[in-house]
Amino acid sequence: MKNRIDLTQGKITEKLIKLSLPIMGTSFIQMAYNMIDMMWVGKLGSNAVASVGTAGFYPWLAMAFIMFSKVGGEIKVAQSIGENNLKSTKSYIKSAIEINIILAFLYTLTLLIFNKQLIGLFNLGDIEVIENSKQYLIIMAFGMVFYFINPVFTAIFNGLGNSKTPFKINTIGLISNIILDPLLIFGIGPIPGLGVAGAAIATVAAQIVVFLCFLIIIFKSKEAYFKIKLFKNIEMQYYKVLYKLGLPVAVQSGMFTVFSMVLGVIVASFGPVAVAVQKVGSQIEAISWMSAEGLAVALGSFVGQNYGAKKYDRINKGCKIALIVSLIWGTFTTLVLIFLGKPIFSMFINENDAIIKGAIYLEILGFSQLFMCLEIITAGAFRGLGRTFIPSVIITVFTGMRLPLAYLISKPEILGLNGVWWSITLSSVVKGVLMIIIFVFLLKTKKLYNTSEEKIENKQSVLN
Repeated sequence: MKNRIDLTQGKITEKLIKLSLPIMGTSFIQMAYNMIDMMWVGKLGSNAVASVGTAGFYPWLAMAFIMFSKVGGEIKVAQSIGENNLKSTKSYIKSAIEINIILAFLYTLTLLIFNKQLIGLFNLGDIEVIENSKQYLIIMAFGMVFYFINPVFTAIFNGLGNSKTPFKINTIGLISNIILDPLLIFGIGPIPGLGVAGAAIATVAAQIVVFLCFLIIIFKSKEAYFKIKLFKNIEMQYYKVLYKLGLPVAVQSGMFTVFSMVLGVIVASFGPVAVAVQKVGSQIEAISWMSAEGLAVALGSFVGQNYGAKKYDRINKGCKIALIVSLIWGTFTTLVLIFLGKPIFSMFINENDAIIKGAIYLEILGFSQLFMCLEIITAGAFRGLGRTFIPSVIITVFTGMRLPLAYLISKPEILGLNGVWWSITLSSVVKGVLMIIIFVFLLKTKKLYNTSEEKIENKQSVLN
């Protein structure tokens, strides 16, 4: 494959940067999808925003199920390609896609059959909002298979060391969405304006474009690991490995969604300005964690390939470089959010009250940026080794602790709304410190590379 990077040899820093930059770009593209949708839908009015926002919870929740095949596929493809084990590489690619298709089919059926009940959970009250939410959800359900499969294709390419191709393909999808959104939402000439339904159709159409681009690249590729026949000779042993790796992250992703929803309810109790501050502030802060996440995914692929090649010294050097970069980036974003929060926030909102509260939000969250970056990078290293349980437990438990902490310290007589922001910052600090301590401990005690997954793979190699 022309754009594939062999991460088991060559300059480590150069390889990590080459791999991570397109991944970061892909992450920002995903964020841009949501921002562009909300920008155009916002012109339809608050009811339309409420409809898309409510129904949009379920595609977000779908990420928990996508993680089963995405995380496992990325890890095991990287490890098997590092081993130069073509048989395992093909089997993990095949199994990841098969699991993804099965889960997409089941999730689609759930959305179609229970769409009324799922929207009803939010007690919206407004008939127009309810109907538009159901309509949006049904349209999204029909495109859910593409919503599921594209992240897995991206993960497979990243695991192979080719992050440029997913970046280019997702860019094409974003451009398609930019063109289709205004056309289908408001209409032009003979094309009628479809409102909220148009936004859903545009999103699905863009996902289909991305899917077709991936298929073209795969079918044109001469690489042997893409020569697979889906659902022929299902290999349950590979399903089990992917399930074991993906389950902790899937639970983490699903619980994070639930925690965010509950935290959003607490924020909403302080009024619409507080909600706006959180929505805009989280988009600004996303630049920090998305950059760290891009490096973490690249580090995971790097660690995975070198773990498969049993180049442990190279893994140690790569992790040190990534942690140094995260320290620099985390320190920089901390200083920017703490000292430049007000001018940055004022670029997005004109209301003085929101700007003042937004600056406070960014200042408080700023104190957590360094620790959040360390958390994300360390989790990437753990995943590359196939040890997804440790980071997922830490992240899930201490993200969950935000809820009781926010409830307690956000009382008017204590910190008020700022208490919610401090609950996020304090939990991020704890997660970052714990992750580093555990990672370094396992490294120094030489237990970092002694995993049950390696034993399973050795047994499978003997059987094969």
